[in-house]
Amino acid sequence: MNDRFVLAPQPTLKRVADLDGPDFYPTPEWATLALLENETFGSDIWESACGDGAMSRVIQEFYPGCESSDLYDRGFGEPGVDYITAHRKHDHIVTNPPFHSAEPFVAAGLRNAKKKFALLLRLAFLEGAGRQKTIFDGAAPSRVWIFSERITFYPRGAQKKGSGTTAYAWFVWDRSHSGPTELKWLPVGVKKRRPDIYEAPR
Repeated sequence: MNDRFVLAPQPTLKRVADLDGPDFYPTPEWATLALLENETFGSDIWESACGDGAMSRVIQEFYPGCESSDLYDRGFGEPGVDYITAHRKHDHIVTNPPFHSAEPFVAAGLRNAKKKFALLLRLAFLEGAGRQKTIFDGAAPSRVWIFSERITFYPRGAQKKGSGTTAYAWFVWDRSHSGPTELKWLPVGVKKRRPDIYEAPR
């Protein structure tokens, strides 16, 4: 995995809306489980944008020592940690970045993950001449795990109905990997057998 990366300017207002405003939507538990059933991590793992802990709680089922932090205080993990600017080394990092901060999150993962990091991103993140130059030519992901089932993000406590229209994938950068990016498809069925069982702190 090549570490060459040129960070393009990114808007910041959307990041605030995603993490601290009404546009905050926890990651469905099944989406995290789908990754953990297909990628191996280790005890030194960091969920760096943990929100209310939706993803962290699933990770802790596999790796009880998972550390969690977030820029904002949502009642879970260590608040006030800006992942984009932090210099905090961990073997593994798993998180769901705000959409408009995806590229800075890749740069931070390349800087802070000693072995492997995984980001839940829109599948369309693969597109774009700018991204090809700033990311993929020098630091392409090792694997892209594509969801055949659509992820729907709901505010905590909202009635869940319907299905999302956006395609998502887990993008994994693995320092032990050599060769071209591998495209893989996540097995169907995790969504049905893993309803959300955790509730955010009140």
